[in-house]
Amino acid sequence: MPITYFKLLLTAIFWGGTFISGRMLADSVPPFSAAFFRFLFAAACLYTLFLRREGKIPGLARHQVLPVALLGLTGVFAYNAFFFNGLKLISAGRASIIIANNPIIISLFSALLFKETLSATKVAGILISVAGAVTAISGGDPLSLFAGGVGIGDLYIFGCVLSWSAYTLIGKRVMHDLSPLAAVSHSAAVGVLALLIPACMEGMPAAVPGYSLSDWGNLAYLGLFGTVLGFVWYYEGIRVIGPSRASLFINFVPISAICLAHIVLKEPLSISLLVGGAMVITGVTLNHLPDTGARLFKSKVRI
Repeated sequence: MPITYFKLLLTAIFWGGTFISGRMLADSVPPFSAAFFRFLFAAACLYTLFLRREGKIPGLARHQVLPVALLGLTGVFAYNAFFFNGLKLISAGRASIIIANNPIIISLFSALLFKETLSATKVAGILISVAGAVTAISGGDPLSLFAGGVGIGDLYIFGCVLSWSAYTLIGKRVMHDLSPLAAVSHSAAVGVLALLIPACMEGMPAAVPGYSLSDWGNLAYLGLFGTVLGFVWYYEGIRVIGPSRASLFINFVPISAICLAHIVLKEPLSISLLVGGAMVITGVTLNHLPDTGARLFKSKVRI
């Protein structure tokens, strides 16, 4: 179990790094083209892993085709479409605030669909963790990010929340029959196919020769760390500790992104980041206290 938490924390750090790579790519590679190459690279790596382990690429049973297609359309295509369109209209900070609601939506739907317990302590942990992410992103003034009301850009980013929630919850069902590696591999392939047309409409074929080594390095990072390791470890976490708890680690993503921005892009740290990080850690800890207490109590009874 501890290794699962460690992998989820690393996943959050890797996903935080995707913001840095994405920022470095922004001026040279259009969004759908970047997403296409990210998942093309990821799918190639994932299927290579399968060939090395099993000697062949695993097929899908008929009943698995639709759920896996939905994974690719929600977590890969729809998420990127909503995300990049939303960022054209609202700031990254404001978008991050909305995306930080992922754990709440996932926990609520997990309770409704999978009958997961939503105790008072768990709710408190979720709220404190989300509040920590909000504090860090907003510089300690959350209301400033919502000045001006809700617009179409906000709705696009909320579409990201719904897309990732669907990807997480569908994945829980899919992994009754498929391993996390198989689920991520096939969904990445579906995403590549879905992203191809909008990437070509951006002029990708003509632009590829002009990509720099830095561009390809950032695309490789997005594919390997942001997708191959990140998605597989996230799904492993869902299978071991459930969607609600695994999704809570998403709140470490903005924290890690700000820290990496300080290291790589020399952006300043702030008190609000430190306070927000402490709140996120507190929220994650609270979210795990009930089950931990139950296990300790049972072990004492057996002794």
